[in-house]
Amino acid sequence: MGRPPQKNKIVLFCIATAVVLLAIYLIFKFDQGIRDLLSAQMVFATKANTIIGVLRLVSFAILAYLVVRALNALIFGLVFRFRRGFEAPTLVRNIFSIVAFTALFFVIFTLIFPNADLGAVFTTSAIFGVILGLALQDTLGNFFAGISLQADRPFQVGDVITVGAQLHTGVVEEITWRAVKIRTFQNHIVLISNSTAAREPIEVCPRENLNARLVFFNTLYTDSPAKTIHVVREAVREADNVSQKVTPIVRIRNLGESGLDYEVKYWLNDFAKYNDTDALVRQRIWYAFRRAGLTFAYPTRTLVVERKPKTPEQDVGGAIVERLAAVDIFAPLSAEETAMLAQAATSHIFAPGETVIRAGDPGSSMFVVHNGRVDVQLNENGRARTVATLSEGAFFGEMALFTGEPRTANIVALEETEVLEIGHSAMKQVFDTNPDLVESLSHIIAERRQGLAATENLSAGDKYQSAGLLTSIKRFFGLK
Repeated sequence: MGRPPQKNKIVLFCIATAVVLLAIYLIFKFDQGIRDLLSAQMVFATKANTIIGVLRLVSFAILAYLVVRALNALIFGLVFRFRRGFEAPTLVRNIFSIVAFTALFFVIFTLIFPNADLGAVFTTSAIFGVILGLALQDTLGNFFAGISLQADRPFQVGDVITVGAQLHTGVVEEITWRAVKIRTFQNHIVLISNSTAAREPIEVCPRENLNARLVFFNTLYTDSPAKTIHVVREAVREADNVSQKVTPIVRIRNLGESGLDYEVKYWLNDFAKYNDTDALVRQRIWYAFRRAGLTFAYPTRTLVVERKPKTPEQDVGGAIVERLAAVDIFAPLSAEETAMLAQAATSHIFAPGETVIRAGDPGSSMFVVHNGRVDVQLNENGRARTVATLSEGAFFGEMALFTGEPRTANIVALEETEVLEIGHSAMKQVFDTNPDLVESLSHIIAERRQGLAATENLSAGDKYQSAGLLTSIKRFFGLK
């Protein structure tokens, strides 16, 4: 079996100390011989004292380093661990080692080289210090932030902390010159720079403190709150890692949609195990509920279905039938034919200012104003001129329906307007049922067109004649 690591360190320290002491003894023992050897060489004759001094400086510096290590282990390893109960932070130990070694080094340097100008050395060091400070400002920032953290001691190794906006949570393992090392509960190592830790908010759950946790659950409204609180409290207080010093608290959080919402607050002996303890507490609550006959709430909904009275078919399309029956162009149609047309009609709603149809667009349907009003506009020199306003019961676009001609005017809604569109297929179905309607409708359309032509002062050549219109309708609908 190998030696423990601590014993190995002690053995190596003793060997290194013995070697350094032997080297110092040999340098002083053979001081004159070394001088004679160096004087024999013309190159080193004038520098013999300097070389001997450097050898003494190096050997004593190594001895000083070993002494500082021994003091570090004695002060921080024994006093802090056995007298105060915790291990000193690595950063504090390193600062002590640097300061102590620097002080001893300058003492040794002064004793070996009494005539050396330390002022020049410090001046040069200050210049290099400024250069290094600018180059290493981030590193120095982390260093001094680490000193600040050690001075304030907001947390120690072993505490659970949550740092910054990223919410890094874990157990503090080490505080170094550069960063705080934490181990997350996913067993990942996260290094947070000291400067970041000094700026960001830190949530600390001290290792030696009783830190509380909350677990949420719910029950049905029919379950007694007093019984629920007693059952859960007794189940949680016996769970592992739950402190026996403070009794768990169970209370109602809210009157929820599906049941009563509760929370149980308990304190942990070891906060680093809170994930496992939370899971154990939930498990204990489940088993306690099962034994006590309590039930967890679950989402429920009560649906109330509104049953509307059935409307007769004639009432569904009755308003449309009445509207079409009042249109003079459909006066020759029987009640059955009007109902057939109403059933095939399509309702469209237009916003105020919206265009229903545009002049020049192709079309094969007509429109009846069911609710609202529309303007009939013609383009004159690139500007729209309103020639008529159509209200409820009026119709437009009949020539496109019966002959397939392009639209002759723009129709724009004055207000929110509902129009009924009657398409070519619907009208053809009526004609197929009653072919004699074609002639009657052609006379009505011709008279309407002649009246509009007279109103608009059109020439005779632009006026529609009944015979020509009848031929166009038959051709468009494929009638003989």
